[in-house]
Amino acid sequence: MSRIRFNALEETLHRLPVKVVQKEKRSTLFGQNVFNKYAMQQYLTRAAYESVMSAIEHGTKIDRKIADQVAVSMKDWAMAKGATHYTHWFQPLTGATAEKHDAFFESINGSLAMEKFDGKQLVQQEPDASSFPHGGIRNTFEARGYTAWDPTSPAFVYETTLCIPTIFVAYTGEALDNKTPLLRSLQALDTHATAVCRYFDKNANKVNATLGWEQEFFLIDDALALSRPDIQLTGRTLLGYMPAKGQQLEDHYFGTIPARAMSFMQELEQECMLLGIPVKTRHNEVAPNQFEVAPIFEEANLAVDHNSLLMDVMQKISRRHKFKVLFHEKPFKDINGSGKHNNWSLTSDKGTNLLSPGKTPMKNLQFLTFFVNTIKAVHNNEELLRASVATASNNHRLGANEAPPAIVSVFIGSQLSAVLDELENVTKGKLSPKEKTDLKLNIIGKIPEILLDNTDRNRTSPFAFTGNKFEFRAVGASTNCAIPMTVLNTIVAKQLKEFKKEVDALIDKKGLKKDEAVFNILREYIKDSKPIRFEGDGYGEVWEKEAQKRGLSNNKTTPGALKVKSSEKVISLFEEMKVMSRVEVEARYEIDLESYSNKVEIESRVLVDIARNHVVPTTIIYQNTLLENTKNLKEIFGEDYKKIAKEQIELIMNISNHITQINALVIALERERLKAAKKTGLKLAEHYSYLIKPFFSKIRFHCDQLETMVDDNLWPLTKYRELLFIK
Repeated sequence: MSRIRFNALEETLHRLPVKVVQKEKRSTLFGQNVFNKYAMQQYLTRAAYESVMSAIEHGTKIDRKIADQVAVSMKDWAMAKGATHYTHWFQPLTGATAEKHDAFFESINGSLAMEKFDGKQLVQQEPDASSFPHGGIRNTFEARGYTAWDPTSPAFVYETTLCIPTIFVAYTGEALDNKTPLLRSLQALDTHATAVCRYFDKNANKVNATLGWEQEFFLIDDALALSRPDIQLTGRTLLGYMPAKGQQLEDHYFGTIPARAMSFMQELEQECMLLGIPVKTRHNEVAPNQFEVAPIFEEANLAVDHNSLLMDVMQKISRRHKFKVLFHEKPFKDINGSGKHNNWSLTSDKGTNLLSPGKTPMKNLQFLTFFVNTIKAVHNNEELLRASVATASNNHRLGANEAPPAIVSVFIGSQLSAVLDELENVTKGKLSPKEKTDLKLNIIGKIPEILLDNTDRNRTSPFAFTGNKFEFRAVGASTNCAIPMTVLNTIVAKQLKEFKKEVDALIDKKGLKKDEAVFNILREYIKDSKPIRFEGDGYGEVWEKEAQKRGLSNNKTTPGALKVKSSEKVISLFEEMKVMSRVEVEARYEIDLESYSNKVEIESRVLVDIARNHVVPTTIIYQNTLLENTKNLKEIFGEDYKKIAKEQIELIMNISNHITQINALVIALERERLKAAKKTGLKLAEHYSYLIKPFFSKIRFHCDQLETMVDDNLWPLTKYRELLFIK
C-alpha cells in the first residue's frame, strides 16, 4: 500500500510549471466569450436589443418572435466562437452547477442537416429532474422540471458550448434551484430599498445588491491527492499527524506565489477574463498551499453566477496543471480552513453606494439609515443568518481559531459604535434647531472622517462593516453564494419595509418632519439591536457567556443551526417577502438535513475503510517486524534481551493498545450507523452529529499516534508534510 504513496511522491519530483502564453491585455480579453451588451449590439436588431435590455432592467417579458431573433443571433455569435453545442446552465439544490449539452444540429428528411437554435430552445427546456434534490416537492416518478432563461445574467461560451444561465423550477412551479429565490430576494430588496432611498433622493428608481466574494482554496498535487482515499471521496483528510512545521511561522501568507500555482492562476485569470469574471486579486493565504482569488464587485445575481462558474473552471484548469483544488472548509486538521467572504452592499441606479457616506448631511443620514437597518435586520434574524452557512463541512471551520464563531455578531468598529451611542440620546419626537444643527455638524457630518480610519477588520466577527460594505465572513468556501445572499437580501428587505412603515406613521400621525421621524426610528433601532454589536474577541467562554446574556444563539452543530429554517417565523418571512413559499422553505430544510446526514455517513464509511484496510494492516506488518527483531535478540542474548529490547517491547505494547482501541471504536461506530439507518430527517442528522461524529476524533487519535510509530517506509497514507509542502 505504501507503494502508492511513494509512486505519487516520485511523480511530483518531475512536475514543472505549465507554460501559459499571455494572449492579450486583460482589457482586450475581458468579456470576449460573453454575449454581453457589446455583442448584442453587434448581432441583434435594434428591436431585439431593446427588448432584451428591457427584460434585464425592468423584468418585462420577451415576445416569442423576438426570442427567435435573439436565439438565431446568439447561435451565430456562439458558433463564431467555436461553439457546437448549447446548454441551459443552472444551479440545482446540490450546491453545484448542472448542464445537459445539445448540439446545434437538426436533420432534414434523414439525408440533410442544419444548425438550428430557436426561441423555444433558448427560453425553456425540460431536463430530467428526477435525480436532483427536491425535499418532497415532487414524487420521484415525477421527473419533469423546467429551466427558463435568465436574461439578467448573460450567456457565455466555455470551450465548445454556449451556456445559457437559467432558473430551474418544478412542473408545479416551485423553485428547485438556488437562483430563483435569489432573484426574488433581489426584487424584494429593490422594492423596499428604493422606497426608503426616495426619502433622500426622489429620483431613485432602483436599488441593486452588490457582491464581491473572496474565494479561498487549497492546491494539492493531484498524484498526492489521488493517493488519499479520504481526499478523493470527502474532499478532506480524515487522518493525518501534524508535522513539526505547519503555519506557525506565518511565512506563506502573502508570500511569493509558488511557480506551479502561479502558472495555474495565470491560466485561470485568462479564462476568467474571457468569461467576463472580473478577477483582480490573487495571493497566498495563511496555510501552506492555500490561496485566494477575488474579483471586483458586481450586481449580486451576476456575482453568484460568476463564483459558481469560477469553481467549475478552476476544477478543469487544475487538471491541466496536475493539481487538485480543495474547496472543503477544513481539509486539514489544525491548519486554517477556507472561507468565501461575501462583501455585500447596496447601490442605487444613480451610482450611489448606500452604505457609503457622502459629502452632505443628507447623504450621511441616508448612509446611517441603511447601515442601522442592516444591523437591525441581522439582530432580528441572527439564527437564520447562521443557518444560511450551516453545512457539514463549514461546521469544521466555524470557531476553529481562524474563522468566526457559531455566534453571529456585528463588528462596526469603536468609532462608529460611538456615533450610534450618541444617536441613542436623540430627543424623542420633534428636534430643537440646536439639536438638528449639532446632529448634522458633530455627528452626521463627521462620519466620512471617521470611516477613513475605520477600515480595520475583526477576524473573529461573522458580520463586519469594512468602510462601505458589510463582510459576511462566516460563509464557507464550498457554499453557493446564492444561499446566504438570499437570506441577507430578504431580511434587509423586510427590515426596510418595517422602517418605512414606522417612519411614515410618525410623519402622518405625529406631524414630524422626515428627518425627525428618521432619527426617532433609528434611535430605537440602535437601542434594540445593541446586543448584536460586538467589538471583542469572538473566541472562548467569555464571549459565549456574554452572548448568552445578550440572548444570542450559539448553534454549534449543523442540525441545531438548521432547525430555525422550519420555524413559523422564517416561513412567514419568506412568504411575506415573496421569496419562497412554505413548500419551498420546508423542502430546503429537508434537503439540508439529508445532505448533512449523507456527508457524515460517507465520511464515517471512508474512515472505517482507511482504519481497517490501510492503517491497521500496515501497523501489524510493522509490529511483526518488531516481534521478529525481539525474538532474534532473545535468541542471541537470552534473558538479557529484556533490557536490550525494552524499547521494542514497549512499542509493541503501545501499538497493540492502539490497534485494540481502533477495532473497538470502529465496531461501536458501525453499530451506531445501523441504528441511524432506522431514522430520518432531523433525528437522523442529530444521530450522526451527536452519536457518530464523536467517534471520528477518537479513531483519528489512535491512527495518528500510529503514524508517529510505524516505519515511514511502510506508512500507506501520504503525510501532511507532503500534502502541504510539496509545491
